[in-house]
Amino acid sequence: MTNLILIAIGAAFVNNVVLSQFLGLCPFLGVSKKVNTAAGMGAAVIFVITLASAVSAVIDTYILQRWDITYLETIVFILVIAALVQMVEMFLKKAMPGLYQSLGVYLPLITTNCAVLGIALTNVQKSYDILTSIVNGFATAVGFTIAIVILAGIREKMEFNDVPKAFRGMPITLVTAGLMAIAFCGFSGLL
Repeated sequence: MTNLILIAIGAAFVNNVVLSQFLGLCPFLGVSKKVNTAAGMGAAVIFVITLASAVSAVIDTYILQRWDITYLETIVFILVIAALVQMVEMFLKKAMPGLYQSLGVYLPLITTNCAVLGIALTNVQKSYDILTSIVNGFATAVGFTIAIVILAGIREKMEFNDVPKAFRGMPITLVTAGLMAIAFCGFSGLL
């Protein structure tokens, strides 16, 4: 149990997928203009990464390793992720059309979000069992959500600030993301 807690804290804060590993930057920068939209994207990513971690671990353990076809991991994991994103997209289109519209092109881009595939592959490379893969995937997605919501909150506040013309838009966002990454380095002393 202690090992799972350490993996969860490490995945969410110390090795934050966005701020430490620099995976998933496209939705991180593109959807972080409003807190509500960022939280919606975070919830979708939590669902997809957690389920992708679980399904990928099961497929890897019971099919790919058993039949010695582990060279197909990347292709199989991409197919699993694409199917899960389609499920999320159909659900949001029916249940939450406002959120679906606000996420726009970034929702289908979860399929190509390197953070989702990266976590599935990391779970396999570290030889995590199914439960540990799920915990690592969930904690990683929570870390992504924390980072994107914090950035969205900061960006909303920056709308009312007098930012120099050369820094308006993406430059100040990148500076802010860099400062957040430095701040998250402070969590490295936890483990």
